[in-house]
Amino acid sequence: MTEQEPAPVEDADTDAEAPTLTDSDAVNTSLRSPEQRSRTFTGILVNTALANVTTSYLWFALTFWVYLGTRNVIATGVVGGAYMLLIALSSISFGTFVDRYRKLAVMRFAAGFTLVMFLLSGVMFLLTPAAQILDLAQPWFWIFTLIILVGAVVENLRNIALSTTVTILIEPDRRANANGLVGMVQGLMFIVTSLLSGLSVGLLGMGWTIVVALVLTALAFAHLLTLRMPEELRAAATDAQGGFDLRGSLAAVLAIAGLFALILFSTFNNFIGGVYMALMDPYGLEMFSVEMWGAVFAIGSTGFIVGGALIGKFGLGANPLRTLLIAVAVMGLLGAVFTLREWAWLYVAGIWLYLVLIPFVEAAEQTVIQQVVPLPRQGRVFGFAMAFESAAAPVTAFLIAPIAQFWIIPYARSAEGAAQLAPLLGEGTSRGIALVFLVAGIILIAAALAAFLTPVYRRVSASYARAALDGPGLRQPLDE
Repeated sequence: MTEQEPAPVEDADTDAEAPTLTDSDAVNTSLRSPEQRSRTFTGILVNTALANVTTSYLWFALTFWVYLGTRNVIATGVVGGAYMLLIALSSISFGTFVDRYRKLAVMRFAAGFTLVMFLLSGVMFLLTPAAQILDLAQPWFWIFTLIILVGAVVENLRNIALSTTVTILIEPDRRANANGLVGMVQGLMFIVTSLLSGLSVGLLGMGWTIVVALVLTALAFAHLLTLRMPEELRAAATDAQGGFDLRGSLAAVLAIAGLFALILFSTFNNFIGGVYMALMDPYGLEMFSVEMWGAVFAIGSTGFIVGGALIGKFGLGANPLRTLLIAVAVMGLLGAVFTLREWAWLYVAGIWLYLVLIPFVEAAEQTVIQQVVPLPRQGRVFGFAMAFESAAAPVTAFLIAPIAQFWIIPYARSAEGAAQLAPLLGEGTSRGIALVFLVAGIILIAAALAAFLTPVYRRVSASYARAALDGPGLRQPLDE
């Protein structure tokens, strides 16, 4: 990544004065009108959508293919948990890179790296028999999975950069709406990838699925090379140090009163997300064929678009944090009830409503950070948030997958267990998974409601209200 050398350190102090860090020569929003900047953001958003669709398409396909080849929920838990764990381990570095380099340079690097990794996965699949790749006792499974997951994880580098481009390109009073559009893009990603991944694995096989992913990744990379963002004259002066600035990331978070609590609140849904990551696909694949499950999940994923569209139209209200916690509490309720009976319509409806709420959680966090954190530190704050939140999901995924596989599922399928669970969860082959969903949902509801009673909730809400009244914009005097 040689387009832009790291910006010089202008102020390495990390105390309470950090939020005033400025670099008035780095970004100039007066070069174009808000409408022109909005069109550029739309182009970046569309390109990111194509890239995210491609990486998720291959990741979903890998999950489906591994489960169908092994019928082992530990395998899906490993794939999903490893993905989130890699994101958690790499996000601090990703945020540091975003702060030190131009945003488009970061996006181009991520796209090129992902293309190389997917190419390596195709070569390995071509040279290694599928039976060996699907053998969890062989190293080929771990190598093949790691190559694909690393390529998909590096693509998340551009998602951090995308959040900072909202700050650069979108007016402050429209950022919540722009973050809602990002949620719509995520919904489109889930719809397309879940549908196409199921069809690809069922009809084309894993080999041709990799070929399709390679072609789409190359197209996204080529399109990204044509985009321009003249407002960013150079990388903003930043106090980011090295390639893994954990100290600076933590200082940037702690410099804003209550910001760590905001990240903690946003993490609530990730704990239950780890449970879903490990068990949602096995539950669906027991109920539907792989082709049908892909289509069913695509239908449920239209909830993402509805949620993002609602935010794009109406915003998040005067207090995005309140909106976030309400959404998390309702998500817990849905997670507790959408598998109380093994009914396809209940499962699909629960998934749809759950995914309507995810954009509200993500957009609320992003809007608060964009409002109160200065641009030269937003990359590390977003990276720290992604690392902290992503770490929650693999913890629960790695814990729940073996517990479900070896104890809960066998117990629920035994004659004694089935009889005891029938009054609460009905009858069916997946009552053990349903029991896990019920307990996880109840825990999430309790955590979200308890957060409303904390002093830090009131403090963060007040900080956001003050920042909104001050109209901080980029927290830099760009047009003076």
